[in-house]
Amino acid sequence: MAFAPMGPEASFFEVLDQHRASLLAALRRGGGEPAGGGTPQASSFNLKKALRSVCEERKREACGETPSSEVLASIESVIQDIITSVAKNEAPTFTIGNRSSWENIKFEDSVGLQMVTHCTTRKIKSDSLKSVKKFALILKILSKIYKLVQSNTYATKRDIYYTDSQLFGNQTVVDNIINDISCMLKVPRMSLHILSTSKGLIAGNLRYIEEDGTRVHCTCGATAVAVPSNIQGIRNAKFLLIVEKDATFQRLLDDNFCNRMSPCIMITGKGVPDLNTRLLVKKLWDTFHIPVFALVDADPHGIEIMCIYKYGSMAMSFEAHNLTVPAIRWLGLLPSDIKRLNIPRDTLIPLTKRDQMKLDSVLKRPYVTCQPFWRKEMEIMADSKMKAEIQALTFLSSDYLSRVYLPNKLKFGGWI
Repeated sequence: MAFAPMGPEASFFEVLDQHRASLLAALRRGGGEPAGGGTPQASSFNLKKALRSVCEERKREACGETPSSEVLASIESVIQDIITSVAKNEAPTFTIGNRSSWENIKFEDSVGLQMVTHCTTRKIKSDSLKSVKKFALILKILSKIYKLVQSNTYATKRDIYYTDSQLFGNQTVVDNIINDISCMLKVPRMSLHILSTSKGLIAGNLRYIEEDGTRVHCTCGATAVAVPSNIQGIRNAKFLLIVEKDATFQRLLDDNFCNRMSPCIMITGKGVPDLNTRLLVKKLWDTFHIPVFALVDADPHGIEIMCIYKYGSMAMSFEAHNLTVPAIRWLGLLPSDIKRLNIPRDTLIPLTKRDQMKLDSVLKRPYVTCQPFWRKEMEIMADSKMKAEIQALTFLSSDYLSRVYLPNKLKFGGWI
């Protein structure tokens, strides 16, 4: 007895395949966006040939991590500067790029937000009452990092905090110092041998191997697994769907969306994504070049979260090349969809003053100039002074999102 294959018929993915071909063509040209503003286009491009060519190019590129010898040398250079200052009876200082100023940020369409080479800096002085404690904490964590890299072992940020929780005070202090050290040494955080506990979840057509050698096989069913820090192996997924909120992600799992749209992968960062979730999205794109879509609330905060995945953030701009995926497309919920689907006004939420400030901030960011369709959607939101959660679609039917909205968007190219 023959069994019907999972997922839709091959013809369902025709527009997705065309979109993928345009993405690969853009990569071959050396750019981050396909021609035509990123909307799907018919193409006679030979997909298999393009994919083979791009993969060969990617294999020749560095994997993104800095060799341990270079990390050790960078730390030794910093310590040597401290010793030299002490020998001259000068107060040692750490000089770190200012990660909170837009003046230090440049935007490139193919990369996103990245820190400029000659950026303004701030000094952490050892002879200042305001910064002496931070100077000591940086030195302490630098020592720990050196030992980890030298011994090729790893620790979590939580492990670092508990080495002296009273001294650090709280976990946020440790997190910020680790990012400062990564920025100061100009190496990716993963190269410091410090890991973070993942809050994100992933499901769908994906197999990978954990750091300890454990083989994990994600399913298309109603369960998900935590986002890993290392993956190897993937089945022939057609697309990756980034879901903003855990509640929406779980609802799609309950509705058997992954199975019905198989082969696909679905991931959520449960709001603002952590580093592991962003690294995984980036690795999936770099390795397999499948289309990546974002499903977020039609509100300023959802849009900003999508922008973090696509273009990065100011705070982590020094590591943009390892974290951003400019190929991401906005699948939903679009503000224009609210009117198109006749969603009642009483299911919408008025923009708060904070929402309006956030929307104004996003509209002024450099990447909006190269996304006219995104700008138009945000202007629709600003004019209506209303926002909508994805759950507003349940007014149409309880499973409208998974049964109608997303399948139609994917089949007919309803992304921007």
